[in-house]
Amino acid sequence: MLLLRPVCESDLPGLIDLAGSIDGGLTTLPASSEFLRDRIDGSLRAFATRVRKPAGEYYLFVLEDTATRKIVGTSGLAARVGGYEPFYSYEITTEQFEHHPLGITKQISVLQLREVHQGPSEICSLFLQPDHRRVGAGRLLSLARFLFVGTFPARFSETIIAELRGYIDQTGRSPFWEAVGRQFFDFDFYAADFLSGLGDKAFIADLMPDHPIYVPLLPPAVQAVIGRVHAHTEPALRMLIAEGFERTSEVDIFDAGPQLRVATKNIRTIRAARTARLRSATATTAGGNLFLLARATLDFRAGLGTPIEHDDGSVSLDRATAAALDLEPGEFLTLVPLK
Repeated sequence: MLLLRPVCESDLPGLIDLAGSIDGGLTTLPASSEFLRDRIDGSLRAFATRVRKPAGEYYLFVLEDTATRKIVGTSGLAARVGGYEPFYSYEITTEQFEHHPLGITKQISVLQLREVHQGPSEICSLFLQPDHRRVGAGRLLSLARFLFVGTFPARFSETIIAELRGYIDQTGRSPFWEAVGRQFFDFDFYAADFLSGLGDKAFIADLMPDHPIYVPLLPPAVQAVIGRVHAHTEPALRMLIAEGFERTSEVDIFDAGPQLRVATKNIRTIRAARTARLRSATATTAGGNLFLLARATLDFRAGLGTPIEHDDGSVSLDRATAAALDLEPGEFLTLVPLK
């Protein structure tokens, strides 16, 4: 069984191995042992803190293969982007130019650097090892964290965003970075992404231009990738759209990947979730549909299962699933159809 749970101190070696295996790295989970140790400590504090409103808390979940006890994936939640270290994006706006005597009107797309200090919540740090990408695993890793949000809404903003990885060509190059970012920095895309992930945002404020970038001045091949996702990210894009996320007018400043946004209350998983009492933990269950199942407490546990739903609203689980979720008969769980 795959079990999603909060990260703990003993996960550091597995997290280091996992981060080091990610092709191209994750902006919010760089392969730095010192950073990952701090990330774990920050997540432990976030789960332990009594929160009245979201601030800079960062919650990190790990996906554990219960058979091998190996960490095979991660996903995270930032309670609010911005703060001491600002959140940067390019906003795509339109400027209109007119010359009435000649009857000329032009609307030009523009990239304008945007700096946010008290932004919305963000889903981030999603990665699943390729050899564990089986039915439902990616959905468990991504969607189960919404059950945590739905249970503890005061810890998060009324809006959640997602920044998706932008297009990278077959040689591993980002066309947008080569055309724009490289002109202002003396290092490559992955170095810039790594520094940003470490929390070093000062170089962005110092080196990125404040002036607008006129999109038509960029090569056509570069214009075509603005707002386009990495090939490996297309399933995540479809899944988030199905959850209620919508594209915004903002893109990532490094690779021009799209930013998505949704009102927290409108997320499908949150709206469709219900609470049920566990009637029994049996040897096997004959349920047919696959569900996301969670012990929705601060000591969060989530997995996949096929519960038997009873007429009184209670459910039964197989013993292995109930044990993994640390649930006893009579206790309550949160469940939602996987699709």
